[in-house]
Amino acid sequence: MTKPTGPAGQPPYLRIVAEIRRRISEGELAPGDRVPSTRQIARERGVALATATKALTTLRLEGLVETRPRTGTVVAGAVPTGPPGPRRASPPTAPAPAPEQELTLDRIVRTAIDIADAEGLSALSMRGVAARLGVAAMTPYRYVPSKDDLVLLMADTAYGEETYPAEAPEGWRSRIELGARTLWTLYRRHPWLAQLGSLTRPLLIPGLMVHAEWVLSALDGHGLDTTELFDIHLLLYSHVQGLAVHLEWEAHAEASTGQSEDQWMDSRAPVLRELVESGRFPTFARVVGAFDDGYDMYLDALFTFGLKALLDGLTPLVEGDR
Repeated sequence: MTKPTGPAGQPPYLRIVAEIRRRISEGELAPGDRVPSTRQIARERGVALATATKALTTLRLEGLVETRPRTGTVVAGAVPTGPPGPRRASPPTAPAPAPEQELTLDRIVRTAIDIADAEGLSALSMRGVAARLGVAAMTPYRYVPSKDDLVLLMADTAYGEETYPAEAPEGWRSRIELGARTLWTLYRRHPWLAQLGSLTRPLLIPGLMVHAEWVLSALDGHGLDTTELFDIHLLLYSHVQGLAVHLEWEAHAEASTGQSEDQWMDSRAPVLRELVESGRFPTFARVVGAFDDGYDMYLDALFTFGLKALLDGLTPLVEGDR
């Protein structure tokens, strides 16, 4: 594992800053080149995600890096010249932004979404959003009261990125499939989104309600009582969200352990072998032993398989053949 260099006793995040600053100064990283993400830094340097986030935030405040939508953190276009040094106490005043770049609530929300997409929800902070926007740390609070309020606005915006056709497909099953796949697309695009809310404490936001309305309307008019109708809606939603939460969990686990999914499984091979050879779990042992090269889990395939199984099982109930 590569450790950041720097003076002894220097905080870890400053050692990371110094190393990336050196790579930029020496031309190893050119303007527009991607710099390591918080997860990559945490994995390679053996530090916490919070430490990695602080390092990138420091580099942004210095003007060395910037965040670009759908790209991540890159070396800023105008790289300061001269030898690397400590953070400037008073950075030069930036020119007045063009009208389209003036700070708005939408820009704040979109910037926060970009941070969460690239680095995970744990990396999100109001100060970090301000740094990426190039404004004072307290400025975003003029538009949104707190981080919790910002996360709700992010979720509402993200869920609202996909809508449904005015002309619905024929048949309840086709409509349910479209609704489920639309949600899966959103969770794939924004893995952090599945971490918010639960069945017992749902997000009551218009963006998510659009998807609920689509599924409920597809089931309505089939003789289901209101409890059955809502139960089916929750069951279908929990299938999609329940698989999607693993997208962010795996990314976090890889960053915190420094191991990919395959590497982690390889490290657990002795434990698995002990369970298989114990004789206590014969069916498990037989099934696992049947895989020539191990079991490959693909969340997209599980989503499709599970959705079909759910709809097959629900068909007699929805179509009245009980």
